[in-house]
Amino acid sequence: MSAIEQKLASLGMKLPAVAAPLASYVPAVRSGAYVYTAGQLPLVEGKLPVTGKVGAEVTPEEAKELARTCALNALAAVKSVVGDLDRIVRVVKVVGFVASATDFTGQPTVVNGASELLGEVLGDKGIHARSAVGVAVLPLDAPVEIEFLVEVED
Repeated sequence: MSAIEQKLASLGMKLPAVAAPLASYVPAVRSGAYVYTAGQLPLVEGKLPVTGKVGAEVTPEEAKELARTCALNALAAVKSVVGDLDRIVRVVKVVGFVASATDFTGQPTVVNGASELLGEVLGDKGIHARSAVGVAVLPLDAPVEIEFLVEVED
């Protein structure tokens, strides 16, 4: 078990199995020193715990927690490509998509769920650039989707 997975365990979390793709893509791709993840939904054992728009059917607090789940799923996708999360040099970029009610403007706070998890688990390696984007709808009516760009060592 990697040190990162041990840290997750100390926080009461476990790295999930890699989520199966919903269409014609793979969960993550390595190119040189970088791993690009596909957008990760907050799937738990293959199912969304909640659906809908943030600021309507889903509260910002629920969505922030869902963003943490997306981040765990993205870490699992990274591991599927590199084999060991301890090979992470740093998280370079996080992009968060938030399915938003028309008047909801708290996307950055929602995506903080993913960013804060990375800080807790990876420390300085988890500090990253980020975008938090409001969108009309996401696959399966998910409230949040997160993708990573991660630098890894050989």
